[in-house]
Amino acid sequence: MKLSLQLKIGQQLTMTPQLQQAIRLLQLSTLDLQQEIHQALESNPMLELIENADEDDQISHEDINTPSVEKLGSQENITSHEGQSKNEEISSWEEQIPSELSVDSDWNDVYPDTYPSKTSYNLDSSDYESRSTMIETLQDHLLWQLNLTPMSEKDQSIALTIIDAIDPNGALTTDIESIHAGLDTELETEPDEVIAVLHRIQQFDPVGVGYRDLTECLLIQLNQYENPNQSKHITQAKYIVKNHINLLGKKDYAQLMRKTKLEENELKEIVTIIESLDPRPGANISPPSTTYVVPDVIVTKQLGSEKWKVELNPDTTPKIRINDDNASLVKKQSSSADKDYLRNNLQEARWFIKSLQSRNDTLLKVSSRIVEHQEEFLEHGDEAMKPLVLQNIAESVSMHESTISRVTTQKYMHTPRGIYELKYFFSSHVSTKGGGECSSTAIRAIIKKIIASENTRKPLSDSKITSLLEEKGINVARRTIAKYRESLAIPPSNERKRLVG
Repeated sequence: MKLSLQLKIGQQLTMTPQLQQAIRLLQLSTLDLQQEIHQALESNPMLELIENADEDDQISHEDINTPSVEKLGSQENITSHEGQSKNEEISSWEEQIPSELSVDSDWNDVYPDTYPSKTSYNLDSSDYESRSTMIETLQDHLLWQLNLTPMSEKDQSIALTIIDAIDPNGALTTDIESIHAGLDTELETEPDEVIAVLHRIQQFDPVGVGYRDLTECLLIQLNQYENPNQSKHITQAKYIVKNHINLLGKKDYAQLMRKTKLEENELKEIVTIIESLDPRPGANISPPSTTYVVPDVIVTKQLGSEKWKVELNPDTTPKIRINDDNASLVKKQSSSADKDYLRNNLQEARWFIKSLQSRNDTLLKVSSRIVEHQEEFLEHGDEAMKPLVLQNIAESVSMHESTISRVTTQKYMHTPRGIYELKYFFSSHVSTKGGGECSSTAIRAIIKKIIASENTRKPLSDSKITSLLEEKGINVARRTIAKYRESLAIPPSNERKRLVG
């Protein structure tokens, strides 16, 4: 084989570490960004937190402030923003700090890892209660009641096995034979004893726990229904649950009235009683934790004006700046190791602040363009939502679609109509007869409005909804209507049927 040299011309995407950091911060959610900032504050002595909001007037441009819509236009892309420092003398020091790292390099390629990259994050004492509070499970709730119930040792062993087999909804996930087979042979139990203990547990709170099927769950609750004035209806409800639960599930009320020989008004009262029962009684004991959303952007309408104001939420991002006292130590250190440590941290602090500024400016710019495009939605609601795709915003702010995708993921906007993820404002479109376009969000809102006003005794089918939309000039296929209806958690027409009172 003969060796030779060849020259090739090609293109390759390269990014500086500063740009890599800016992109990473851009896609972080508010909570992740706050944790990232706190870790930077703990690990980098050149950064400090501005705790007093009154100091804002004295903060330099290198500090992180919350920009508003009037500040747009100072940055056209994620890397073009260059903040000004009130300590310009730093750049004239003998220890010159490079403005950019070489492309396709990492932090440690240029600067050694002089401090831990990950530090422990100490939550403040105000969060102690939320971290130390124990969430009671359904098993804990049942065991507490078992300890208060007089039982023999044998029955307690059976009860413990049964409680272990109950899922968070309150259903018994194991059959009686398997529970009996899993008991200690020294107990010498019979299957009837297991059933007897199960019936005792089914009297625990919540009513209906330990059920083996839906029928048993509803019957347990009906047996403890406390309303003597409705004793006749309770008896009839038990009969329907035992013998015609399938017809009830299909909402086939005509067939139910024929089989039970009940009048419509009577059946309506009985169905109301059954619908008041809980098919998953254990789910309320340990409900899922609530997730709170903090908006990144706040949109308000200016008083006496038709314009909408867009600004970043000042409470989402802690304000940080360069610590002047620590920064001045760079030229005072005689040890080269100490100089390198301080200089490296100062450079990383400046890059971190610029990346945060870039994130804020980009988020504000994209949010402002979204608001400009969706003013009709803010004024009139979902039915006025316009079609919008990432490319539309990317072209208007001269950014790539991938950047728009990052900035709109897990970011939320507070509007007079509620809090929405930025992704909510993007939707596909369908053509109208007049040559216009209608967004999928607006179509969903129209479908929801049509179904809300339908005759519940004769609900509209998907085909009928398709015809109604065609009358409005919106051409949508029946299967698309079904897809939109399912996304709204609206059941099909046969399940929406109701008795007329």
